[in-house]
Amino acid sequence: QVQLVESGGGLVQPGGSLRLSCAASGSSLRLFHMGWYRQAPGKQREMVAIIDVFGARSYRDSVKGRFAISRDNAKNTLTLQMNSLHPEDTAVYYCNAGDSFWKLGTQSGSWGQGTQVTVSS
Repeated sequence: QVQLVESGGGLVQPGGSLRLSCAASGSSLRLFHMGWYRQAPGKQREMVAIIDVFGARSYRDSVKGRFAISRDNAKNTLTLQMNSLHPEDTAVYYCNAGDSFWKLGTQSGSWGQGTQVTVSS
């Protein structure tokens, strides 16, 4: 099992940028498929971006061209660079790890506690 801790959330104006980080401990991140998910008030949790153990990336359509997911296996860190933020990006953002790809986004994977991102003027 891997433990995950997110950081970097906060309040930002529309059009601004934030960089989220997820620090892992207890196991090497290179063994895990990784993802960022978010949950807005009254809505279900949704996938934002995922990166597999080979470095292949996928994004939800609404963040393509604005967000970038990356991993640093040497530092055991996952990052989400978010640019051109919109008010609808407001949510709690969660880091997720799965030792099998099918575990991403499920309770079978490991989750952090989340970090709040608020986009408002």
